[in-house]
Amino acid sequence: MSLLLRLLLLILTSRRRSRLHVLDTCVTPFRVWLNDLDVLLHMNNGRYFTILDLARVDLMMRSGLWRQLKAQRWYPVVTLETMRFHRSLELGNRYDVRTRVIGWDDKHIFIEQGFMRDDAQVALAVVRARFLKRSGGVVTTAELLQLSGVTQPSPALPEWVARWSEAEGGMAFPSSSTSSPETKTVTRR
Repeated sequence: MSLLLRLLLLILTSRRRSRLHVLDTCVTPFRVWLNDLDVLLHMNNGRYFTILDLARVDLMMRSGLWRQLKAQRWYPVVTLETMRFHRSLELGNRYDVRTRVIGWDDKHIFIEQGFMRDDAQVALAVVRARFLKRSGGVVTTAELLQLSGVTQPSPALPEWVARWSEAEGGMAFPSSSTSSPETKTVTRR
């Protein structure tokens, strides 16, 4: 429920804040709420990823992309994400999430999102996303760039981001039709 409340607050406050280009850095303010905490009384690591979702929505809303996506019946999905934690956030702490597109390839958009408290980095995430059509199928990056009015080529991705994205290709879900020596299939009757 708190995330729905946060989404509502975000929608209301996004309209009052400055407009952005989709390639600008979007700064979204937050505060640690009681239900963000884990048993050690700092923000739960899972909550960071949820906050990232909200910050990306803020960028799309403030750039006008959200409205265009809805008109096309397209929607974003995260396909890969990673985060490095540097410090903790505790109850009542104010912090910002700084969101920016760092590049793209034929299928994906790469986004860097940093948690900042008092100009100190708390955590840094990189997210790989793509867009899908509600009618079925994938939105190509070329279609997305055209919709958002971006005509420039992608900036060079940091080398580690390119390797990270490529490495994910080797990660496969077990198939029920094939069994590897490490996988046992059990049939119950």
